[in-house]
Amino acid sequence: VAAQKCRKRKLNAILNLEEDVCNLQTQKETLKKEHSQCSKSINQIKQKLNSLYHDIFSRLRDDQGRPVNPRQYVIHCSSNGSVFIIPKHLAKSEQKQDNKKEQKQK
Repeated sequence: VAAQKCRKRKLNAILNLEEDVCNLQTQKETLKKEHSQCSKSINQIKQKLNSLYHDIFSRLRDDQGRPVNPRQYVIHCSSNGSVFIIPKHLAKSEQKQDNKKEQKQK
């Protein structure tokens, strides 16, 4: 009787594990689909942002009316919602300062 109960418990454990595996495989497929959708959305957003970036720079002019060179300037959004056009070398140094602040907060 004890051996029979032991075998029954073992079979139940195997069935539960098989069910868990099946559930995890279903969950994995769902997550793969979700990941694929998120990747597509990210790519679409990147394309839209890139298009917007080019559109903004195509309309910008300096004090003399010349187009602003997107290779020399970047669009910078501050934490208060302000938007600036700044030279790239300043943006890089500001980014380094922001990274230092984040590391100190951690």
